[in-house]
Amino acid sequence: MPPVLTAAEIDHAARLLRFGRLVAFPTETVYGLGANALDAEAVGRIFAVKGRPNTSPVIVHVASIEMAQKLAAWPETADRLAKKFWPGPLTLVLPLGGVGGRGRPPLRGPGLAVAAPRAIPLIVTAGLPTVGLRMPAHPVALALIRAAAVPVAAPSANRFTELSPTTAEHVRRSLGNDVDYILDGGPCQVGIESTVLSLAEPRPVIYRPGGVSRHELESLIGPIAIAAAPAAGAHPAPGMHARHYSPRTRLLLVKDGELPMEGKGIYLKHTHPAVHVSVETIQMPTEASAYAAALYDALYRVDEGDFDWIAVDAPPDGPEWEAVDDRLRRAATTED
Repeated sequence: MPPVLTAAEIDHAARLLRFGRLVAFPTETVYGLGANALDAEAVGRIFAVKGRPNTSPVIVHVASIEMAQKLAAWPETADRLAKKFWPGPLTLVLPLGGVGGRGRPPLRGPGLAVAAPRAIPLIVTAGLPTVGLRMPAHPVALALIRAAAVPVAAPSANRFTELSPTTAEHVRRSLGNDVDYILDGGPCQVGIESTVLSLAEPRPVIYRPGGVSRHELESLIGPIAIAAAPAAGAHPAPGMHARHYSPRTRLLLVKDGELPMEGKGIYLKHTHPAVHVSVETIQMPTEASAYAAALYDALYRVDEGDFDWIAVDAPPDGPEWEAVDDRLRRAATTED
């Protein structure tokens, strides 16, 4: 059973957010490091604590569709997606506009309903004319946003490029005393970050695969493009750096149980149960959503050991495995 948080704890965390402090809180995907999204100085503390470059925008969490509509232009496609997948692990990247869009004129065109946006600071969007919005499917996250009465900017509550936390203990281990308050809502159920879908292009684009599959999205809105690696400058979405989601221990993707010969390692086995190896082994789930939910916690546990490498079976092909494949390949890269 997850810990039961009191109304007093939620209210305390909400007051901290309103006064510019940082609060770590659970979502269904991973724990977020939250700040008042309308307070540039508070959001700046997120970047400082994480060591996050200012080229990486921050997702803004809302408690309702109505709150989202006050922050960005809202096309009809966004309405369909939000009604289907919110609350849930889907981030929508939408154009900023109107008075809150830093002086840009209101957006016009078929299906665009501009609803007097509030000002989103440049630091949140990495200076881009778009913002990523998400309504999390976790009662603690929703209660916190409602109590704070402000949208909450929140990347994952960890050091930049390192493993995302799926428990409050992971947050403590990663950030220590650099976070002002942690709301412990137990383990995250999805265990992998949200899908980031841009509606700011002529055709919808997935910038980051995640908790909602491409197949699920295309069944509702039709064909979706997959983003290429970003060029220099601001990234259109978080999670697009070549190296990301990485344990401290070197991670290697392998096939058919072909493990390194040198050093002390551990094997996260998936599709090859008949392979017998002499190293310590963790049997991972064979179903994609269960694998995603278990992945980061398994890597945190491995990092507590004295290993030179982690060998992980490359995941199968298929849209349901795209998010896991993305995380493992970024974790295994040696690029900055």
